[in-house]
Amino acid sequence: MAAFIDKAKVKVVSGRGGNGAVAWRREKFVDKGGPAGGDGGSGGDIYFVADENMSTLLDFTYKSVFRASDGENGRNKNQHGHGGKSLYLKVPVGVIIRDLKTGKIIADLNEHEKTVLVAKGGRGGRGNARFATAQKRSPQFCEPGEAAVERELELELKLIADIGLLGMPNAGKSSFISLISSAKPKIADYPFTTLTPNLGVVKKPDGDGFVVADIPGLIEGASEGVGLGYEFLRHIQRCRFFVHIVDMSAQNPLDNYLKINNELKKYDEELSKRHQVLVLNKSDITDEKRIEELKKEFQKYDKDIFVISCAVSEGVETLLNRLYALIEQMPRHDIEVETEDDDGFCDNDDSAFDITKLNKNTYSVSGGKLKRLVAVTDIKNIQQVRRLSNIMDSMGVWAALKNLGINNEDTVIVEGMEMIYVDEYFGE
Repeated sequence: MAAFIDKAKVKVVSGRGGNGAVAWRREKFVDKGGPAGGDGGSGGDIYFVADENMSTLLDFTYKSVFRASDGENGRNKNQHGHGGKSLYLKVPVGVIIRDLKTGKIIADLNEHEKTVLVAKGGRGGRGNARFATAQKRSPQFCEPGEAAVERELELELKLIADIGLLGMPNAGKSSFISLISSAKPKIADYPFTTLTPNLGVVKKPDGDGFVVADIPGLIEGASEGVGLGYEFLRHIQRCRFFVHIVDMSAQNPLDNYLKINNELKKYDEELSKRHQVLVLNKSDITDEKRIEELKKEFQKYDKDIFVISCAVSEGVETLLNRLYALIEQMPRHDIEVETEDDDGFCDNDDSAFDITKLNKNTYSVSGGKLKRLVAVTDIKNIQQVRRLSNIMDSMGVWAALKNLGINNEDTVIVEGMEMIYVDEYFGE
């Protein structure tokens, strides 16, 4: 049985910023050239974009990790690194995005081309040319690029269709949608043929169009999650009205009609009150007497009744004219999805660190920010090492080591860079 793809979990990683450069002017006839290290480029961002040409989240089941490109490092001669290329991920209109870490709904992409930034690329680090002042003409250090933003998100699709098709499995919904639109769903004579939603665009005489959603069949107990119930019900909330297709050749057509409406009412009272156009299908295999009996039975519950046969296209044109008129009259039921402020898209704070005591006189310190700092620190350059030490002090690394009982002459390994702890320089 095929899966109903209306949810997907993805991991997005923006690009990290490129490192700044330490460089100097080296030109003929220029004595003591000044600093000339360029800035690193910013990392690429990641966006989600609503696209009305997509209808499922199937693409995100084949690939679930998406990365934007990193910014380039700065170069000499004040050349800045190129920024990383941003990534635009297309999703169907109607997708809701949830941050799995916080549980917050951060976006509702309910309009075509609506775009949301979910991961901001890291800022590029400044080159040493940026740190030159009248007092410090030869800065020998630069900045590392900022870290990437990494987060896990859940995508949930709520179909946005003008008309939702109701009906028991095998009532003829797939046949109907294939008849009135260009959609070509798989059709067979057994229950639960439709396991994924079919969207059909119906062209109106004036050239405009509307969207009809044929969604997986409904059975008794759907409001409690039986069968494909939840997958069906949560996708019909935005429809303007419903077309309820009933198979007249079934053993008890009225009972089927009432079961579905009962499930709607149990799931959402408002849905059960929304306008329905009742379509009695399969007139080609139902005799006239039976048709008249059924029309009288159904008139107790619904006055907007049409008799058709999808197999021979009987009565379909009259029904379509009614749908054209209702589309103009009925408002779209956009669900108010409450989104929360999202600060996770720019949360690239990687200043947390871990300390491990390797032996009596050796400590290992690791962390994302420290790794980036070490990458732009030359252990042979005292100015760069002192800058690293000052930043570690502001991060609370030295204080944490003191609490663990570090002593003078102990070894501190910071992301592979070995340092000898001297209280006079590092501890104060």
